[in-house]
Parts: sequence; C-alpha cells; structure tokens
Amino acid sequence: MGNKEEKAIVLDFLPYGYPLEKKMMPLAQAMGLDHFTLLELVPRRGVKLESREIVYIGEGKRDKVYYILGRLSPEKMTESCKNVLSEHLSKLIEEDEQKFLDFFNKADPINTRLHQLELLPGFGKKHTLGVLEERKKKPFTSFADVKKRISNIPDPKTAIIKRIIEEINGGERHNLFVN
Repeated sequence: MGNKEEKAIVLDFLPYGYPLEKKMMPLAQAMGLDHFTLLELVPRRGVKLESREIVYIGEGKRDKVYYILGRLSPEKMTESCKNVLSEHLSKLIEEDEQKFLDFFNKADPINTRLHQLELLPGFGKKHTLGVLEERKKKPFTSFADVKKRISNIPDPKTAIIKRIIEEINGGERHNLFVN
C-alpha cells in the first residue's frame, strides 16, 4: 500500500475548472486524510462534490471520483480551499489533541543546533527551552497547560496548523507532521 490515500476531504469544488484554463472540466481541490497530500480530483459525470465532503479515492470502484488528476500545486489553491484547509486541520488537531500534545512532550533535537520544537512558527530558542524545562517536571496535559506553564508562548494549536500548511506547501527541509 505504501502512502496511497484512501479518502480525501474536498476543500473546494470548481464546477467549470480553473477560470484561466481552456478546459471547462469540473474539478475538486482536495486533501488526502492519511498523508495530507494535496490532490486535484475529477468527479464522475454529473456528480457535484461539496466542500468539506469526504470522498473515497482508493483502489477499485469509486462512487463519486472518476480519477485523480494529480497533485494540487499550492499556487493553484483557491482562497476558499485555503480556508477550508485551515478549518479542517484545526478540527483534526482538536479531535486528536493528545497526538499533537505528544509532540510537545516527546520532540527531539534534529542536530546539535536545531530542535524539532524550533520548527514551529513563532517558536524560538527561549520557547523551546521553556518547553524542555517544563516537560522534565511533568508531561503537558493539554495545549492550555502548555500555554499556562510557558510565558509568551505562541498558541500551540495555531503553530501546528501553520507548520502543517508550510509542510503541505513543500520546500521544508524537515517534516514534522506530513510524510
């Protein structure tokens, strides 16, 4: 199986395709649920996909998706696609806060000069040291706990959302959340 996506969330549906391209083909901008892969999907004839809808894109018969056109390049993402993406990531992190909290409790140095925590937007050496000191005393129990115990720390959830979006857009040397 490897890293093939089984299901995707529709981030935006363009019934006539991209405004500046000649092909008037319906298209959905979507993200795979397992690996955060950005994809362009072509729906079956007559199928209208809804934003935030989960669709099957795995092997075999797909009820709504005719085929996967390919990866969606970040510069082609519509504004509405970006908004739904942030909103979906926010919901994902809330539903699985423990998994993302484990990152704060277990993150390691990448090398002698850089720690995984420093890759979060807004986190510098000071915040990283604060997290490391506090988690030695006892593990964090929630994002609120992280914010309470480390002064002036950026919102952990927002930092994770921004980081995942940076990784989805590519060009990051080290990926923390996207494979």
